[in-house]
Amino acid sequence: MKKSTNQVTLFATLIAIAFGFLSCEQKQKEETKEIEKEVIVESEKPEYFLLRPEVENAYGYSHAVKIGNDIKISGAVSMDDEGNPTAIGDIEQQMKNCYADLEKILKHFGCTFDDVVKEDIFTTDMAQMLEKSAYRAEIYKNGFPTGSWLEVTGLALPEFMVEIELEVHKSE
Repeated sequence: MKKSTNQVTLFATLIAIAFGFLSCEQKQKEETKEIEKEVIVESEKPEYFLLRPEVENAYGYSHAVKIGNDIKISGAVSMDDEGNPTAIGDIEQQMKNCYADLEKILKHFGCTFDDVVKEDIFTTDMAQMLEKSAYRAEIYKNGFPTGSWLEVTGLALPEFMVEIELEVHKSE
């Protein structure tokens, strides 16, 4: 009788342990499903911005694309609304014209130069660019972004001496 009572007790204990494991597994599966629900995010659609639609469509690019909190801005050059070069031969004025266009794009997205995290500058005359680069301190009053400066043999049109592209992160 004692042996059969021990067997029943052992059997009952094993069943209780089995149900305990099943309950833990079920709880873990529910937690996993809950985590999976949190991880699934709708894909973010890009928002395109054209500063000069006719010029940009003719050359086949968008001046800026925003995805989530990040914005990529194509290189700005010194041109008028018809795409003609301006400030020919004056690298400092070309640089100022570039920053004026970039500011328009930043404002469109509710940003300022404080939101810029990367700035790449391409120039056909690095010596002049370095000489006139102090102007950037008027643009970046709270610290400079990361970036690269590259001297190139030419830009889209021979009159362009500088091109500036930006990457922006817009905080929420």
